[in-house]
Amino acid sequence: MTNLRLRSEAIDPRHGSTQHGARRRPMRMAGLAAAFSVFALYLAWHASNDRETSPADELPLSIAQAQGASEVATARASGANAASAAAVSSAANASAPMDADTADLVKRGEYLARAGDCIACHTADKSRPFAGGLPIGTPFGTLYTPNITPDPDTGIGRWTDADFVRAMQQGIGKGGEHLYPAFPYAEYTRVTERDVLAIRAYLNTLTPIRYTPPRNELSFPFNQRWLMFFWNLFNFHEGRFVPDPKQSPQWNRGAYLVEGLAHCEECHTPRNFMQGLKSSDRFSGEVQAGWHAFNITPDKAGGIGNWSDDDVAHYLATGVVPGRANAAGPMGDVVENSTQYLTSDDLRSMAVYLRSVPPIAGGQTRARDQWGRPADDVLRLRGTRVTGVDGAQLFVGNCASCHNWTGQGVGGAAPLAYPSLIHNSAVGVADAGNLAMVILYGVNRRTKDVHVMMPGFGDELNDDQIAAIANYVTQHFGDPKATMTAADVAKLRTRQP
Repeated sequence: MTNLRLRSEAIDPRHGSTQHGARRRPMRMAGLAAAFSVFALYLAWHASNDRETSPADELPLSIAQAQGASEVATARASGANAASAAAVSSAANASAPMDADTADLVKRGEYLARAGDCIACHTADKSRPFAGGLPIGTPFGTLYTPNITPDPDTGIGRWTDADFVRAMQQGIGKGGEHLYPAFPYAEYTRVTERDVLAIRAYLNTLTPIRYTPPRNELSFPFNQRWLMFFWNLFNFHEGRFVPDPKQSPQWNRGAYLVEGLAHCEECHTPRNFMQGLKSSDRFSGEVQAGWHAFNITPDKAGGIGNWSDDDVAHYLATGVVPGRANAAGPMGDVVENSTQYLTSDDLRSMAVYLRSVPPIAGGQTRARDQWGRPADDVLRLRGTRVTGVDGAQLFVGNCASCHNWTGQGVGGAAPLAYPSLIHNSAVGVADAGNLAMVILYGVNRRTKDVHVMMPGFGDELNDDQIAAIANYVTQHFGDPKATMTAADVAKLRTRQP
């Protein structure tokens, strides 16, 4: 901006001779050309030194581990050999007795790792927890999550405290490489260093697992990490969370969790063409891997404005709010792996914060949990020969034994009740995608109290039949404008691994 201002003044007759400006213009252009050349060389160096061979490079969340805080100074003073030896020693002594302070730090780190839902992304095989390998689809290709166990060769056993903090708060890996934002460092940057180091202390106690996840499958130029420099310019703002003195401690705690470790925006906020978050539409909903992460702003039509703080907290703890919603898909995993383990105070704080953000209707004019009426089609079907694909017949034959042929469910508000399809968010939303995904793949959500399971029908029913059931359910129990075609169902089949 300064150069442009000086140039305009140089050619303005009110500020002196235009000849003087003309003499300086070539010098400026030469300077800009030189600066650009240096920058291009810098980018070329990054491209030539950017390697995909080390699984730890991808390892953002995973950057937890290595030596203890007291070992870092020794490692730095002793050089690379000492650092490697300390890492191996750390892994070997993971089960050694801890003093009270260390035990408390590890316990806190485990809690915070739960809040961050680290295990969900870094576990592809439940027999290898935290060993990575989970495929994450993006518009630019597939990323595979890294091994974040303390294994020194395939995991993060050689990361230091400084490596871990830099990755979490700046999105920079151990070797100075940019991490891809599938790892939500754009949210984790708000987490305090104290909490980051607690997570690292916990991850350092995990059993080392020797496993190398698959390499990323990104097409050129998206496999060039240096391009993240430009992505960060527009989509990443480094900085720790700063409490708002005008708000209550409860509100600030909720904001810290929602905007930081819980990284709720990653699923519930729409994205721009660069796949960065649209800050103007925070929490207004987005489609992820075929599942619609709903609008969670306090708008009464489009969001959760009719929910109470207790409703939100209970949903996060159990995955269920009778008469409103039942968690499935990725949200069911969040409840199972993360939010059910948080304290009631933290859950309520998250609810208080979420119900304070700016409301966004998103085109909705009626709350998604306020649709539906009991059905009586079973009477019509008695004694009738049905030909072709009939949604009512398919519903009665496949769904009514649990959800009742009226759609009112069985068991009311009991923990193991079969939920009503009336006043159900997945049915009343304008997009029937989540409903179809549930029919295709079912629900398998295990909490501390109950194991909720609904079988998927994707292997028993074809696309026409799945679409017919979905349309019958939305027309009778939800938003009748929400419709599915067989082609829509076919696309959804490709979204689930």
